[in-house]
Amino acid sequence: MTDDDTEFDATDQEAREVGQTAATDAEEFLSVMPHYYRGEVSTSGSLLSRLDLTIDWAIVLVTAVLALAFQGGDVAAYLLLIGILGVTLFLFFDVRRYRAFDASRARIRVLEENLFANSLDPDAAPMAEWRRELAADLRTPTFKVSYWEALSRRLRKVYYPLYVLLGVAWAFRISLYTPEQSWVETASIPGLAGELVLVTVAVFFLVVTAITFWPQEREARGEYHGDVSGKWKR
Repeated sequence: MTDDDTEFDATDQEAREVGQTAATDAEEFLSVMPHYYRGEVSTSGSLLSRLDLTIDWAIVLVTAVLALAFQGGDVAAYLLLIGILGVTLFLFFDVRRYRAFDASRARIRVLEENLFANSLDPDAAPMAEWRRELAADLRTPTFKVSYWEALSRRLRKVYYPLYVLLGVAWAFRISLYTPEQSWVETASIPGLAGELVLVTVAVFFLVVTAITFWPQEREARGEYHGDVSGKWKR
């Protein structure tokens, strides 16, 4: 109920444009922003948890495949290649979740750079039109990082070492682990000759390596730059 005891109508034109008050009134604006900031941080934390969960499952898969591949008996070497396919599926899930997380984190960084940092150091000019850009992204959310950059970054940070681990294990499994057989014989898969499997695996690792380390312009926001620590505490 309002002050004049009339029922609040959310469909009323004035009610729908209630946010305009915060846009023009500094006190209203500063009272709204902390709530939005906390909500965005909570969303970012949830997306990060989902990202970590994908990584955890990929590591569990790699561990299980390695344990099964070297337990002895009649376990085929191509089980490690199945593990590589499984890691690839997790990588695709991870890339999409990373792009969603980066989009939320980018909005957080806009607030931190232009609202909170400006309140601490008003001499530093904020980004021009940051409120308009943030409003546009809230109305029409978009990814901030390209698919290929996200793929490269996730490979470099997490999945490329998993691929290398499985690849080395597979090479050991088809060579030193079974010295009585040739590489070609051990590498074969039912229906596929060993030569074709060797060439396919080699091409796969060349492509993955190129994507991982291919230089490209950075679009992801909010991450730490470089490895040099700053001395900001006195």
